[in-house]
Amino acid sequence: MYTELAKLFYSDKENYKRTFETRFNDPEVVRLDFKIGENQAFFLPIPELLRSLAEIRKLDKNIYILKSSLPSVALGQFINRCLVDEIELTNDIEGIRSTRRELNDILADMEIKNTPKRFWGIVHKYSLLIRQETIQLQTCLDIRNIYDELVYAEIAADDHKNIPDGEIFRKSSTSVTSGTQKEIHRGLYPESKIISSMEKALLILHDEKIDIFFRIAAFHYFFGYIHPFYDGNGRTSRFISSYLLSQELEPLVGYRLSYTVRENLKSYYRAFEVCNNPTSMGDITPFIIMFINIVEESMVLLEEALKRKKGEYDIYCELIPKLHKGGDTKFAKLYNLLIQASLFSDEGISTRKLLKALKISRQTLRNRLKELDSSILVENSISGEKFYHLDITKLSAI
Repeated sequence: MYTELAKLFYSDKENYKRTFETRFNDPEVVRLDFKIGENQAFFLPIPELLRSLAEIRKLDKNIYILKSSLPSVALGQFINRCLVDEIELTNDIEGIRSTRRELNDILADMEIKNTPKRFWGIVHKYSLLIRQETIQLQTCLDIRNIYDELVYAEIAADDHKNIPDGEIFRKSSTSVTSGTQKEIHRGLYPESKIISSMEKALLILHDEKIDIFFRIAAFHYFFGYIHPFYDGNGRTSRFISSYLLSQELEPLVGYRLSYTVRENLKSYYRAFEVCNNPTSMGDITPFIIMFINIVEESMVLLEEALKRKKGEYDIYCELIPKLHKGGDTKFAKLYNLLIQASLFSDEGISTRKLLKALKISRQTLRNRLKELDSSILVENSISGEKFYHLDITKLSAI
C-alpha cells in the first residue's frame, strides 16, 4: 500500500520529510521536467504498478482472442454500442445530457454522410479510434485542434464566453469548483505558462525512456492540472487518453475508459486533489496508481462482457434449427444476423445492413422476413429506416 505524502504531513511530520527524501532519491524514481506548484513532479514505479502493467498486457491478448471469435456484424454492433456508452458517459461526467438514441442517430447519419448535428464532432472523433487513424499530438496547436473538433461547437452553443479566447488556449484565469462552488483547483495562468507547461507535458508524453502507460497517466494528470480551457478539459483529456490507449492496446479498450472513470469518480477526482496538494511535494504516484487501476478494471470488465456475449451468441445459435425454416441455410443465416443484432446492438440491424450481409434484393429480404416466426421477430422504424431483431425472452423459451 502506497502511503500518500499528504497523509504523512498531518500525521507524522518527521517521517513525512524522510519519506519524501527517500522517494525522491530512490534509484528507480522517475523525475519529470514539470513543476507542480514549486515542486518537481516525480513518481515511483512500485511493484504494484509493475504487476498491473503485466496484467494489462495479458488482458490485451485475451481481449484480442475473444474479439476475433465474434462474427464481423456482431463485432461492429458491439463496437458501436461501446462507442455510444463511452460518449454518453464522458458527457455525463461533465453534467452534459446526451441520449443513446441521438448518438446512435449520428452514427447512422455518418454512414450515409448526412449533415453534422449536435455531438457530431465527439462521435466522429471517437469513431476514428477503432479505425486506428493517427491523430497528431505533438504540439499545443494539435491539442487545440482536437478540442475544436471534439467539443468546440457544443461549448460555443451552450455559452459563447467559454470558448478559448487566447492565442491557443485561454487568456484569463479559471478554476475547478465543487458542487457548492468551493474552489478545488485553479488552472495555470497566464497563457504563456499554460503553453510552456503543455509543451513540457507533451515532451514527457513522447519520452520513450518511460513506459507508455505511465506516460499516458502522467499526461492525463498534467492536462487536468494545467486546465488549458475554460470548459471541455475533462472530455478532451479523456478522449486523448482513450486515443493513446487505443494505439497501444486493442482499439476497443479506448471505448471503455469513461465508463470505468464514472464508476470510480470519487477516486478519480480525489487523485487529482491529492497530487495538486503542495504537501504531496510533486509526487504523482497516487494518480498513476489510480489511473492504471482504472485501465486494468476497464479491461477486466471488457473481457467479461465479451465472454458473456460470446457465450450467449453460441447458445442462441444452437436454437436456430428449432425455429420455423431454421433448417434452411438461407433462413438460418438471416436468423443468425438477427440474433447478433439482438445481443450486440441497441437498435437492431437495419434493412441496408441485412441486404449487404445477405447479398440479396430488397424484395427477397422482404419475402424472407415474412416467412419468419412473427411471434419473435421485432421490427422498428428509426429515422425512416427499418431495423430488426429477435425477442430474446421469447427465443429463450423455445
